[in-house]
Amino acid sequence: MIKAILVFNNSAKPRLIKFFEHYPEEIQQQIVRETYQLVSKRDENVCNFLEGGSLIGGNDYRLIYRHYATLYFIFCVDSSESELGILDLIQVFVETLDKCFENVCELDLIFHVDKVHYILQEMCMGGMVLETNLSEIVARFDEQSKLEKQEAGITAGTTKAMTALKEMNLPQKIKDIKLSDLNLNLRF
Repeated sequence: MIKAILVFNNSAKPRLIKFFEHYPEEIQQQIVRETYQLVSKRDENVCNFLEGGSLIGGNDYRLIYRHYATLYFIFCVDSSESELGILDLIQVFVETLDKCFENVCELDLIFHVDKVHYILQEMCMGGMVLETNLSEIVARFDEQSKLEKQEAGITAGTTKAMTALKEMNLPQKIKDIKLSDLNLNLRF
């Protein structure tokens, strides 16, 4: 089971943090610091698996990571997960981000955090892997984006209608109506 997903840059700035177990915020911050310390010290030509830190479970947990350009993608998993399977999952996650954001960069993770979390939720939820097919994940992301655009169009139309009503100044127009102007044909 996946316990946490962390993405941070070379300067130890977190860009994505997702815990599937509850930890108090102070412990989460310590986990991020400890994980960065463990991963950043490693040489580029060593394997991408290492024992978990003392805060996130010790020997029963593994940190599986990939370093792409300026970002570390780290999955903390328990011993029931396949290390190679998680490495593949990291690859699918990065390729999906690349397809959805067209040459993904660190700023995409910062400014589109909601979309990044959506992609992550399409892949795994509650610490369990749901989908690893890149084209399926991208298709769901495209559907979601299309719905958001449609919703934005409806919202924009509603906003325009409300603005037009406000600009009409109805209370003043009602005050300006004179009863003599109304041609009332009342018959009794």
